[in-house]
Amino acid sequence: MTNSVPRVHIVGRKNSGKTTLVCQLVAKLSEQGYRVATVKHTHHQHELDTPGKDSHKHRSSGATAVGIVTPDLTAVFVPRDRSLHSDDREMRYRTLDSAFSGCDVVLVEGDLHTTAPRVEVWRKEITEQPYATKEAGIAVVVSDDFPLQTA
Repeated sequence: MTNSVPRVHIVGRKNSGKTTLVCQLVAKLSEQGYRVATVKHTHHQHELDTPGKDSHKHRSSGATAVGIVTPDLTAVFVPRDRSLHSDDREMRYRTLDSAFSGCDVVLVEGDLHTTAPRVEVWRKEITEQPYATKEAGIAVVVSDDFPLQTA
């Protein structure tokens, strides 16, 4: 069994600067010798495979999981198990454990409702209050507008 690599989620509203912060953290941590993996979480439905390609045909035929291995990249498509009655979010992250086992940390852009540690990127011009004022479990708020006004 593979141990999970520590995971930190960078959360915030659209256009708050999440991608910018993730990229800056990756660059800085990598520069210091850390091995960093990233995941982009989205609540939008996206077709990540290409219809008509062999890998897509494998999935359409009912394969439980499909992998693609090229000379430079490896990808795995694992559909969500909709037979589970609860959100299998943590199980889906654990699916990535073996791919990320050589990393020191995984930075996930998005997924506000995870149980993993979260850092919020907040900009006052986007929303009046950060999620952290109402959402428990956000460890840090990164902002260009302080001091933070709380109720």
